This record gives sequence, C-alpha cells and structure tokens, in this order.
Amino acid sequence: MTNSEIIDTLELTARLLELHGADSFKVRAYGVAAFNLDKLVNQQIAELAFGDLVALQGVGKKVAEKIRELVEKGSIQELNDLLAQTPPGVLEMFQVKGIGPKKIAVLWRELGIESLHELEIACQNGSIAALKGFGGSTQQKILDSLAFMRSQAGKLRMDKAEMLGTQLLESLEKYFDRIEIAGQLRRKTETVDTLLLLIAHDSPVAVQATLATLDFLIQDKKNSTPFVWRGKMADHEIAVELACVPPLRMEAERFLQSSAEAHLALTNAEGRSLLQIARTEPIDIEEDIYKKAGFPFIVPEMREGHNELEWAQKYTTDALVTWQDLKGILHNHSTYSDGQHSLKQMADFCRELGFEYLGIADHSQTAAYANGLKAERVLEQQREIEQLNAAYAQDSSTKPFKILKGIESDILGDGSLDYPAEILSTFDYVVASVHSNLSMTLEKATTRLLRAIENPYTTILGHPTGRLLLSRDGYPIDHRVIIDACAAHGVVIEINASPWRLDLDWRWIRYCLEKGVQLSINPDAHEMDGYYDMHYGVAVARKGGLPKTMTFNALSLQEMEAYLAKRRI
Repeated sequence: MTNSEIIDTLELTARLLELHGADSFKVRAYGVAAFNLDKLVNQQIAELAFGDLVALQGVGKKVAEKIRELVEKGSIQELNDLLAQTPPGVLEMFQVKGIGPKKIAVLWRELGIESLHELEIACQNGSIAALKGFGGSTQQKILDSLAFMRSQAGKLRMDKAEMLGTQLLESLEKYFDRIEIAGQLRRKTETVDTLLLLIAHDSPVAVQATLATLDFLIQDKKNSTPFVWRGKMADHEIAVELACVPPLRMEAERFLQSSAEAHLALTNAEGRSLLQIARTEPIDIEEDIYKKAGFPFIVPEMREGHNELEWAQKYTTDALVTWQDLKGILHNHSTYSDGQHSLKQMADFCRELGFEYLGIADHSQTAAYANGLKAERVLEQQREIEQLNAAYAQDSSTKPFKILKGIESDILGDGSLDYPAEILSTFDYVVASVHSNLSMTLEKATTRLLRAIENPYTTILGHPTGRLLLSRDGYPIDHRVIIDACAAHGVVIEINASPWRLDLDWRWIRYCLEKGVQLSINPDAHEMDGYYDMHYGVAVARKGGLPKTMTFNALSLQEMEAYLAKRRI
C-alpha cells in the first residue's frame, strides 16, 4: 500500500467524521496525521511498526493503530462504518468547491440532499441561499463548481492521459504489428477527453475480433463502427477510440487524426487544403503533405489552427525549445517550506540530471500553510546555499553548478510582495505568485498582478492565473495588459510545468513573443522527481511556439548570473 493511498484514506476518514458530527479533536487527529505524513521523505508508511509511527510528528497512538489496521487488513473498520452510513451522492459532494463537510452535513440533514443533481436543483430554486450560513454567494459558488465539474467530466490531465495511453499502446502491441498514438495525446493538449490509437491492418474484421477478446476493453457497441472501436478501458472513464487503418494509409491518417480541424482547413494559393492533400495524394511521410501544399512543416503539437503558418514565417521547427536546451531549473521547493527533499538533495539531483543551476524558490512567510520562510529562516537557507555552492565550486569532476537564491513570494491582496525591501534584496531572483484570495473579478486580479509586476524586485510572474486543471478555473485576468506590463518592466512569465497547472496557457505564448517577453519553464517541483514535469512544460511551450531564444532558463549559468546581476537593485 502506497503512502498516497494511506494518506488519502486518513483524509477521507477525517472528512466523514466531520460530516457525521464526530468529536472535533478526533477529526483533527486524522487531519494532522495526514498533513504530516504527506511530508514524509524516503520512508514507506506501510513498512513502519506501531512504535515508529507514534514517533512521527503529528501521529498519535489512535491514528497509528488505524494505519496498522489499514495496512494489515486492507481497510479501517471505522471508515467502512462511516461509508455505510453515507449515501454515494453525499460523498460526491466533497468534490464541490466552496463547501466543506460541515456545510455538506447541513445540506444533507436539513434539506435531504443526497446527490449532485438534487444539490443543483436546490441552488436553482434558491433553497441553498435561504439556509443560515450559506447565502447567495455560496449558492452561486456551488452552481459554478457543478458547471465546471460537468464540463470536465471524462477528461484527464496530460500526465494521466499519457500514462494511460502508453499503457494501452503497450498492451495492444502484443496483438498488432504497428500501432500509433494520435489525436489529443500526440498534439499534447493540456487535458484529454479521448485516447485515440491507430492500428495498421488490412482487415477491420480481424481487428474487431481480436479487440473483442481483450477483457481490459469495454466496447460501446452503439457508437462503434466496423472501422473504429469505441469504448473505455476497464476501471477508467475516459473515452477510447481504436481505428483500423490500411498500412499504406497509415502516415496520412496519422496526420489527419493528429491535427485539429482548423489546421486541416489551412489552404494554399491553389485553394487546396491540407485535408484534401492528405486524403487524395500518395504520402510516405507527414512532411510530404506540407511540401505538396507549399507550406513549412508544422510539428504535431502546433497543429491547432492557431496562426501556426504566420509563426513559421519567423521561426523554423528547429528553433522550438527542447528539454536539451534547458540549462537550469527555477521555481523549486525544499524541506525549508513544503518540499519533500532537502536543499542538498534537490541540488544534487538537479546536478545529476546535467543542469548548470538550481533556482530554489521556497514559499514566503505569508504562506503559513506551506511552512513559509520567516526572515530568519531565509537567512539560514541562504547560508546553507553559500556553503553548498562553495563545495560545488571546489568539485572539478563535473561542469560548474550553482544554487541560485530565490523565493516564491506571495502576491498579497493589495499586490505587494511578501517581504520588506531589505529581505527581497538578498535574493538573486523573486518568483511572484498569487496563492490566496483567489475569488477576484477581472479588474481586481489584473490590478493585483500589475502592482506585483511593477515591483522592482519581481523577476518572474509565477503561474499567472492560479488554475488547477480539471479542478479549479483560474482567476480572470486581462492577459494582454499583464503581458504588456511584463514587457515594460522586464518581467519574465512562468510556464508552470506542473501538469496540474500548465499556466501560462499556451495560447498566450505567441503574444508574449510579439512583445518580447521571455518565458521560464518551471516545474514548481516539491520533490526530486518533480523535475521531470519539465517535459510537460516543454510540450505546451512548443505547442505555443516558444523558441529557445525566448526561453529564460535556456540561459547558461554564466548568462543567467549576468542577467540577474544586471537586474539587482
């Protein structure tokens, strides 16, 4: 049993206890234990004996007993009892933003609401607003959250979709000679609603017969055709399409099935579209389609009909940023705030990956929930950075490596940064981000970000809209105004590479290029493996047309130090 499974079970137990009106100290015991266990580094909770569990911060004897029960028996009887008393629809209400267990209990007990459908009806007829402690604002938040949940149903984030798509590909490769991933997965869309794979085969009947024998596939017979199997994978809700394609048509179909309609509609001077050419001309490789159209080759990520041909008049495909172009990793967290690995561990692994610098940007003091750094701890971390850098400088076995002193400073409600000038001036760079009071109007959010951008200590604007894909819409901002301000003040904009965020949205990269605003692909890593999220950041950066020359962390260590020194006040 993994750490995350154990922590999720404890958190669910805490929520259900609160829902059913259990003693607040008991609820808190589960919540505190889950919070602290989530920070556990290099230890498997399931392998810890009772005494070792009790010795951990925040884990009392009662919770330790429950953990051992969970590990040994596969479940906690107390949780099973709570689940048996809770309608499934009430459990689903935990997904609704704006209401916690106490409010859900009121909705359930006082209004008899036991499903998301009943909850929506109660909002629409004003019953929620009339409840004490709710009001019209909460009612609207619930409606907005329900609408968002409905719009995201059946979708997966890029990372989950890629993992599932690869798993499906590998499973099917046992039965077919050639299979190719296409569709949204190949175009690297930030969220995916359909896993599309192409199977090269001359007999659709034989393909369908083979697929019918696979127990990990559940067919939607009504919507399937002789040439396209449609359905789902067992235990997963995302749609799956498996198309049988004649081997000689594979490259043309892979192009057609990996391009948005708007891209396929692009027409050359002779009035022929890419769609027409791909369907009627003999094709050996995808590049042939563009040559026949008289167009430059467009990589799959960019085939969205988002002015990619205009982009290609200024840049070549080779100019697009790659993982190999990145020289350093900025915006990372250590155990100084809410990271899972120490500063040295984060730096050593960054160095092992071949990067020239690590930018450490732990949370600032206002982020108490994330163990944000008070001024004295800032100085303590900076002293450790200096000691580590001195050791790295003496090690001639590898290329030069350095830790840069950064901070992820909260942008406060009024747009100011989270430390006085005397502390801000000690950092090599500052990532300015919003983490609190996210319910803002467009005017409020834009004004708040503008003030932060105008602050002379701001180097990078972090995850500009605060969105969490499939979970939370970002706060509204006037992107053009924000990008214009970054251009005027020399502020870099982050592409947060976490697959939960991928924020800045790739659709705004082109405007950044027009205005000369550099972008930094940052993993927001809270553990060493978080560095690999840079792959998702690179994918959406390429999707937006980001060249290496406009990628901030493609600067070498020497170039980065010179840039930061020039910006220092």
